[in-house]
Amino acid sequence: MRTTKLGVDGPEVGVIGLGCMGMTWAYDPNGRDDLASVEVLRSALDLGVTLIDTADVYGPFDNEELVGTGLAGGYRERAVLATKVGLVRGTDGARVGNDGRPEHVRRSIDESLRRLGTDYVDLYQLHRVDPAVPVEETWGAMAEAVAAGKVRRLGLSEVTVEQIQRAAAVHPVTSVQSELSLWTRDALAEVVPYTEANGIAFLPFSPLGRGFLAGRFGSAADLPADDWRSTLPRFQEDALAANQVLVDTVRRIADGYGATPAQVALAWVVAQGRYVVPIPGTKTPKYLADNAAAADLTLSAADLAELDALPAPVGDRY
Repeated sequence: MRTTKLGVDGPEVGVIGLGCMGMTWAYDPNGRDDLASVEVLRSALDLGVTLIDTADVYGPFDNEELVGTGLAGGYRERAVLATKVGLVRGTDGARVGNDGRPEHVRRSIDESLRRLGTDYVDLYQLHRVDPAVPVEETWGAMAEAVAAGKVRRLGLSEVTVEQIQRAAAVHPVTSVQSELSLWTRDALAEVVPYTEANGIAFLPFSPLGRGFLAGRFGSAADLPADDWRSTLPRFQEDALAANQVLVDTVRRIADGYGATPAQVALAWVVAQGRYVVPIPGTKTPKYLADNAAAADLTLSAADLAELDALPAPVGDRY
């Protein structure tokens, strides 16, 4: 796979990464298949998809355990492994809130390393800034993990430019993770230009619009039972119908390249900057291979312009 760097000073990674949340939580919970997910994790590395992204809150906790299983037996050394801290959920999976207290960070990194079965993670990310704790305090505790050899680099998620700057005054920021796709382009206004100008990697999650831009969901009835997406405004029937114009355009452009809609949607994301590495999630080998092949697709200036001009989606993100 074509590669880039995780920011100007970061390690080399494939230009397409792998998000692991859906392997154990939120998406099609009744279709969980740990054996297939382990196969996906290992096949990803064979395909050059080296950035593997998880978080302690996914599950909670069992996503890191699954990733640890998948990377056992020599696979860990081939991965650029990323996890996160700062969001907490109850044992029933219900959202509890943010926790950026230094003591929570210090405890959480050790627990994450144990679940992942590794001595260090390549990228430790603050999942959300805790409004009750200055970001400098949380970031300082995360920097302690770097000094202790438990973490190689630090990243942020869903932050403003000001928050990036405040964190960077304490310790270098390697990456910023936020939602970015053809139906969520907010980060292009300020955050992506700032990361590009400062040599910081940008890691788009949900780059396929939670599967919508791949053309997999034409109506709410297409969603699996008990799927979290059914609660989101953009996956309500009226919004899905209104947003089909985005998929129709992506599909038409894909046909011109002999590609899939998912590959066009991902190629558009990759084109947004030197260090932009989307992390589409999947637990299916077929979709993994489809997503990885997007690294070989370069869209023309005319096609990029047409995609840029697509209307904003109907419905809020959450």
